[in-house]
This record gives sequence, C-alpha cells and structure tokens, in this order.
Amino acid sequence: MNGTRWLASLAVGIGLSLFCLNAAPLAAQNCTAVPSAQPKYTMAEYNTYTAAANEKNAATQVKALDDFVAKYPSSELLRFVYPTYYKNYFSQKNFQKTIEYADKEVALADKATPQDCYEAYYARALAYMNIPNPDAQTAKSARDAALAGLKSLEQVPKPEGLDDEKFKKQKEQSAIFLLGTAGSAGLAAKDCAGAAESYKAVLAITPDDLTSNFSLGKAYACTAPPQTVDALWYYSRAATSKNANEQQSKSIKAYIRKMIVNYQGGTVCDSLTDAEMNELLQLAGSSADRPATYKLFSADDLKAARDAMNIATVVTDLKAGGDKAKLTWAGACGLEFPEVPTKVLEIAPATDVVVIKGAFVTSDAEFEAATTPNLEFKVVGQPEAAKIEMKKNEPAPFLHITGTLDSYDPDPAFMMHWSKATVKADELPKEKEKPAPKKPAPKKPAPKP
Repeated sequence: MNGTRWLASLAVGIGLSLFCLNAAPLAAQNCTAVPSAQPKYTMAEYNTYTAAANEKNAATQVKALDDFVAKYPSSELLRFVYPTYYKNYFSQKNFQKTIEYADKEVALADKATPQDCYEAYYARALAYMNIPNPDAQTAKSARDAALAGLKSLEQVPKPEGLDDEKFKKQKEQSAIFLLGTAGSAGLAAKDCAGAAESYKAVLAITPDDLTSNFSLGKAYACTAPPQTVDALWYYSRAATSKNANEQQSKSIKAYIRKMIVNYQGGTVCDSLTDAEMNELLQLAGSSADRPATYKLFSADDLKAARDAMNIATVVTDLKAGGDKAKLTWAGACGLEFPEVPTKVLEIAPATDVVVIKGAFVTSDAEFEAATTPNLEFKVVGQPEAAKIEMKKNEPAPFLHITGTLDSYDPDPAFMMHWSKATVKADELPKEKEKPAPKKPAPKKPAPKP
C-alpha cells in the first residue's frame, strides 16, 4: 500500500490554492505582508516580470526569471517570482528545485502574505511527496515545513463570496494533505511518535481513511519500544475501512495475522489466532478508538502462564471463565499434555480414529461422582483402543491419555477437545495369545515282516 502516492494524487486533485486547518503551534515564518494599493516597483520591473511569467517554454522562462532576479534582487515582485519558479520546476518534475524556491518564498517573511506562504508550504509538501526514498534530513525538513504550513494558514482569511461550509471543507482537505505529508515524512525520518501524532490528527477529520489508519499502524509499530497492540488496532481499522477493496482488505488481514503470531512468540494453535484476529477486526470495525479493556496477550504473558500451568490448573481456569480463562486458554491451546487422568464414559470407533469421551478426575471421590464427559479425545494409531470394555455394573475404565488440546466449549456444556491422542500403552487391551499348534503324534514304525 503506497501512502505517498495516494496523498500525492489527492494533492494534485486539490491543487495549490486550498486552505488549511491549524493542527499544532509550530515555529513558522511570520508572513504578514498586506498588498499595497500603491505599487512599490517600477513599470520596467513589472513588464520584465510579466514577460517572464507569460513565457510558455519552461527552460526559457527559468532563464528570464534568473535575469529578473539578477537585475532586481530586492524587488517587491519576488513574492510573485518565486512561485513562478516553483510551479515551473514542479511541472518539469524537478522536485528539489521546487522545494528550493518554495523555501525562498517563505524566507521573504514580512514581504509575503499568509496566502503566499501557505501556497509555498503546500507546493513544497507536494514536491516532497514525489521524491522517492528521501533521506532522513530531507524528510525531517519536509515534516517541519508541512507543520509550519498548517500554522501559517491560521492567518489566511476566507475569500470574499466563498460559502462558509465550502471554505471549511477546503480547509479540511488541505489539512489532510499537509498532516499526511508530516506523517509520511516523520516515518521516513524515524520520528515515529511524531508521525503517529500527525496521522491521529488526520483521523480526527476522517476516521475511516484507509491509508492514514494503516500508516498510523506503521508509526506505532516503529516506536521504541513498539506499541504493537495499537499498531494492530489501526491495521485492523484499515482492513475494515469502507474504502478498502477486497484485495487490500485480504492483504492487510494476512499481515495482521502474521503480526499476531510474531507478537505471541509463534503460534501453536491456529484456531486461537483466527479467533483473536476476528475479535480484533470486529472491534476495530465498530470503533475508532481501542477500548481500554481490550488486550492481546504477548509472548511474555503466554510464557509466564505456561510456566505456571498443569492440566489440573488448566481445567480449573477454563471452567471458571473470565480473564483468567482467556489467558490460560491463550497459553494452553495447541499444547500437548501427557497422561491426562480420565474416567472413560464413552468409546466410539470412527474412520481412522477412536473417539473416547471421559471426565477429568484426580481422586477416588471425583471418579465416583463423574457422570458427564468433559474430555473428548481423538485417538489415532491405536485401533485396539476401541476394544476397551465398558462393562455394565462394573467400574468404568480409568486411563491416562496424552493429547494435543485443540479447543474447548465453555460452561454450561464444558468440553475440552483433544487430537493426536494416545492411550498409555500398558492400559490398552492385550491381544490374546493364540494356543500353540498341536504337534502331530509320532508315527509308529511299521512292524517288520
């Protein structure tokens, strides 16, 4: 996803004459000039500039502008000359020169109006967004200039005759572009916290924006230390944006899933990762802000939970429900648990597996009381498990079964589901030994004649 290209195309559609919304108080040139009713230049100056401005050939125009500056280095008309330069260079895709002359315009300070400075900052931002792979210093300067442009435009008055609502919309569109430029430049300059601040300001105007949500996710991911949960939240906002097409949404979701796996130290349970991702997408799709109650467990959280767990604590925690159950399940899902003590209540052969349902028990009292299954094992590679006898009026079989915990159903119908299960070998029915074949009776020798 190319945020730079998206923002650049937005700016082209807007043009260089819109206004902006102030976002933060930053140092900017005090462009305070007020056009005078009395010209402060000669007719010769004016005619020379007009001839240069009307020149259609780009190279010839630059030469004419150079001649004007050499002849009139302090002219009041420089506030018109420099924009002619930077528009010329932008048309030639000479973006470094565009930036150079936009900066010259801003440097005029009290000789330039707020509108002059705004247009220069805007042109500069547009040029920057078209520079491939800018270095850190170029990016830092672009960020500072974009934010200064936002401040300078506080002073731009509403043009006469322009509807208030239309003026507001223009300001919003301009703010989106300049803030987006500041965010993009912040990422390029490794100012991730600053980039996050800029993209959040964009989303305050347009919360569902695909690119800004994704870029804010990138900003949170590159902070030190990374704010991974916040990054995932805004990636999910991008994936569920109404502006995302099917392919964009699919690609972002794949990236989110991979990021969750990495954050949790490598998944051992695909179904859990899918459930976590679906929950995140559902929440992010319905709220611009991440709820304070939302949490995604980290690799350290899961390691601590696993270090403290055994099969008995897992059963207890999952039955209890709540936040403890969520953490325990996140740590336990996909793990193999050895020799789970099980009172067998049902045995059913199936294709290639034997399904054993039973109850988890840890004492004689629990064994006697257990009548409802809460464990389901799919035993593989042990067809003899189907021959375990369930005799009426006799105690149920007691087995130790090793298996991988895949899923569970919470109360009121609590059930833990296990795959790749095996019954302890010495608890399986033994094959009856076949009696040895009888040896034929030895034949007596025939009597001699």
